Amino acid sequence: MFRNRFGICRRWLWALVCASAIALSACSLPQVQAEDRVFLDLSLEFLDAYTLDQQVFEDTPIGGLSGLTYDRQRDRFYAISDDRSKLAPARFYTLNVKLNRQNGNSIDSIEVEGVTFLKNDDGQTYKQGHIDPEDIALSPNQTVFVVSEGNPKYQEDGIDPFVREYDLATGESIQPFPLPPYYIPDAPEAEQTLGVQTNLGFEALTLNNGGSIPNGEPFRVFVATESALVQDAGIFPPPDENTPPEGEITRLLHYLVTDNRPSLLAEHLYRLDVAPLMTPSNGLTDLVSIDPGGHFLSLERTYGLGGFGAKIFQLAFGDATDISGRETLQGNISNVIPIRKRLMLDLKDLDIPLDNFEGMTLGPLLADGSQSLLLVSDDNFQEEQTTQFLLFRIFVNG
Repeated sequence: MFRNRFGICRRWLWALVCASAIALSACSLPQVQAEDRVFLDLSLEFLDAYTLDQQVFEDTPIGGLSGLTYDRQRDRFYAISDDRSKLAPARFYTLNVKLNRQNGNSIDSIEVEGVTFLKNDDGQTYKQGHIDPEDIALSPNQTVFVVSEGNPKYQEDGIDPFVREYDLATGESIQPFPLPPYYIPDAPEAEQTLGVQTNLGFEALTLNNGGSIPNGEPFRVFVATESALVQDAGIFPPPDENTPPEGEITRLLHYLVTDNRPSLLAEHLYRLDVAPLMTPSNGLTDLVSIDPGGHFLSLERTYGLGGFGAKIFQLAFGDATDISGRETLQGNISNVIPIRKRLMLDLKDLDIPLDNFEGMTLGPLLADGSQSLLLVSDDNFQEEQTTQFLLFRIFVNG
């Protein structure tokens, strides 16, 4: 995935961790909160926005881009379309994102260079309604992992949630990941008591260190649902005048891939922010691993009467409780420590038009050696929406 797996990116990550550690050590005075030492001392700087024109590429409509991953070796991005094989077979695109590093790191152009169709176990492209792809991540083995959200409304037609590995070049299916059985819908939506909710299943996916692992070495994969499983919906902490309200629970699965075989290591609770009033859509849409110490970025997207909104958080996994095997979180969960999170940026503060942001990834290093971050929006194949890319710089404070 990386142009130099042992070089630039690892040096950036190591520098990021060390610089943050130094910054935190330098500030370890009585006024520093304990929580401040949990997170890396990072900020985001908005650099540019770019809109990809609606177009057709090799008889497929470009749209529904809901996941993004970066190939540092080739300096290319792969973007998954969430088309359920309705407008064209399920697929991901190869994008050439050209940055202008001479004028403050803006986006010069984005060109679609290729399309790869995903194949099922029979070596055929997926039939309509048999896959619901939502995110993509490149592995050190030059394969891609894809999550399918799942939809209990159509369970009888075979659309269950899954995490699966595919060949990067051919799109051929390699292997599925094991899933706890309580993620699988146990009935169509009206009678469902277990599993992912309609349109709220697997949405976020990342590899540790963004995939900067030598081929053949073990690595970790993280997958999360957009919102609560059916059996977890509506679980909120007891009201407390000293505690701000919290949103729905999502779950995150932590896998270890050894000898190219995935095994489930742990499962954690993630709390969404409280949805604003009159907001029917609120969920976790992507994750990005930013260091080997359990720090991530998360992207939460909302949609309501005020239009689209999105927030980027920094996450820390350090002391999160492992909830593996807990079919439901109903009841007293006061002893369950969720993944810690801290707001880094509310995209509404950028004062630019926002669309339906669902994809996020680390990109190339910028001219000053800092790390870029790119977001992409899913236009839902609607003429009134856009495929929008946002470019950011991640930097260490101080």
